[in-house]
Amino acid sequence: MAQKFDGEFSPRAKPPPSDPAKHIKFEQPKVDPVGARANMLFIPAIPMLFMALNDGAVTMFIALIATAVLTLAAWLLRGGLQAEAAFSNRKTAQRPAIPRKIFASILTGVGISFAAYKTEPELLASILYGTTALSLHIAAFGSDPLKSKGLEGKNTFQRERVARTVDKAEAYLKEMSDVILIMSDHQLEVHLKNFQSVACELIRAVEEDPRDLIAARKYLSVYLKSAHEATSKFGSVYNRTRDEKVRDDYAALLEDLHQSFRAINQKLLLEDQSELNLEIDVLRDRLKR
Repeated sequence: MAQKFDGEFSPRAKPPPSDPAKHIKFEQPKVDPVGARANMLFIPAIPMLFMALNDGAVTMFIALIATAVLTLAAWLLRGGLQAEAAFSNRKTAQRPAIPRKIFASILTGVGISFAAYKTEPELLASILYGTTALSLHIAAFGSDPLKSKGLEGKNTFQRERVARTVDKAEAYLKEMSDVILIMSDHQLEVHLKNFQSVACELIRAVEEDPRDLIAARKYLSVYLKSAHEATSKFGSVYNRTRDEKVRDDYAALLEDLHQSFRAINQKLLLEDQSELNLEIDVLRDRLKR
């Protein structure tokens, strides 16, 4: 008996199912802003402490102080480099509240001064060594951003609202990624990246033009907070039960969020606030279910 053959290009053929991986924009691999240079600064303090164990109580105490100060300086430098990278990646950003890199340079100078005094107990020589170390540290790693960018002409309250909205949104996205990456599920990772790509578009739009911040904050709150809560609950349930139906429901939710986010993003760009509020209310009901 003859059978009907339906190929991809046959008349009235059904379109092939779309592969979500084709719609994702793959980003360039991110380079660790800390790097090997900063990590290597943890190393010198450790052998210095062990080398002072047999040199008497006073020398060992000085070595202990130098080790603690240099370790704290290396830790602050890591945080400063990460904060600087986040600052550079944004078009609008407030300067870091704590100048970690500057503090790291100062502490490095202090730590080297103590280390030099342990070897050569002369105050002037210790100060010279510390000053040299401080200068070289600043020359190698630079200073912290000391001025905010992209926030000219906005009052302090508005700056804080923009920064707080962006920080909270990015934190939600990162925590969602952490939950899914643990599962090593490529398809879920693709769905999540699709959703995150349009979420990042809105975050960048808020940074560039915060005039519709009220609508955008409501928009981000409904989507990202609810999606974050759904992801946390999914991770808890799926890791315990490995229920495929739960997984499929979550994947469908991510796809719905991706499509809805894209559609509402266009409405936001067109400044159609009435339709935007309606879409948000519909989506809120969808997420509650």
